[in-house]
This record gives sequence, C-alpha cells and structure tokens, in this order.
Amino acid sequence: MADWLTAERRLLRDQTLRPLIKRVGPCTLEALQREPYEALIRAISHQQVHARAADAVLGRFLALHPGEGFPPPRFVLDLPPEALRGCGFSGSKVLAIRDIAEKTQGGLVPTLEEAADIDDKTLIERLVAIRGVGRWTVEMMLMFTLGRTDILPVDDFGVRDGWRLITGAETQIKPKELAAIGEPWSPWRSIAAWYLWRASDEGKKIKSPAQSLPK
Repeated sequence: MADWLTAERRLLRDQTLRPLIKRVGPCTLEALQREPYEALIRAISHQQVHARAADAVLGRFLALHPGEGFPPPRFVLDLPPEALRGCGFSGSKVLAIRDIAEKTQGGLVPTLEEAADIDDKTLIERLVAIRGVGRWTVEMMLMFTLGRTDILPVDDFGVRDGWRLITGAETQIKPKELAAIGEPWSPWRSIAAWYLWRASDEGKKIKSPAQSLPK
C-alpha cells in the first residue's frame, strides 16, 4: 500500500498542484493486482469503445471459458478467431488478444510476481512490442494493476486537460513539456496524475450545455 499521506505532502510543495490537492482531498487510487496478461486483454477490450460496450464484450469472452477465473492463454490460442469475433471484438483486437496470449506463453508478459522485480522502464519497453499495446496501455497497467507510484502518462488527454484547467491555459501542454514539469513530483507522479484527472473531471461537471454545443 502506497503512503498517500507522504505523497500528498510532497506534492503540496508544488504551488500549482497545491490548491487542487486541498480541494479534492486524499488520493483514493487503488491497484487491482490482476495478472498483467488479464490486465492487458481488458485494456485492449476497452480501447476506443464505451465502457459498457467493452464490459458486454468481455462478459461474452469470459463466458467462453468453462472453468473458473480469467480464460488462460492456452485456451485463448486454441479458440478459433471466429469465436473471439463472435464476442464482439474487432479483427484488430482479436489479433492483439491472441498476441498477448502468445507473448504470455512465451514469457514476454511476466506474471504478477515476476513483474514485481522489473522496473517501469523495462516493462514498458517489453510490453509495447505486443500488437495493439502502446505506451499508454502499459502505463495504465503499471498504475492500476501493479500499483506503481511514479508513472506520469503525459500522452493521456485527461492528464493534460487537468493541467490546462489548473493553469488557466487556453491549449493543452505538450507531452514533453509536462514530463519536464513533472520531474520534481517523482517518486509520486502517479498520484499527481490522479489529481490532474480529478481536475479534468471537475471541468466536465462545470461545463454548461450551451458551451458543449458546436458553434
């Protein structure tokens, strides 16, 4: 369990983050501690679709497996691609899911226990070699599955939108610029990202319907 109190005290030194942290209150970020294999397939399932639609597709996928727990890699590889398509996965997602299963069997995707001994940079470099898995997907797994505390997903729209809102900027900051700004937040950059997501959420709530209409 990360020491959120220590993280918040460290981040409160940043005068830009300070008002946001005081307004939002304690960080409630929690890691689910799933196997990386499962986390990656779930992430692929949620790419570019509404959460409810992704959950429905995942439900049909889970129903294919007669046993308990998440369908294991060998089971997935033995399925005909048509079975995965029948769950609602697109052709590209079927290829990605099969590649995740294949790379797990081959040892590229570590177990949860093995991942504990691998640093963030190495995990990112290893897992982006999988079809359909980009840096952002791995970063989300590091934060929400492995509980890594020092991830700043600078390519994430919500994180950059949160920074725009708390700084009053007209446009979003460039990823490289935010990465440089966030260096002093280490080793608690995941918590800083969580607060920036909360800022983005606040912005969505106060946005009026009239402002949402195209001009």
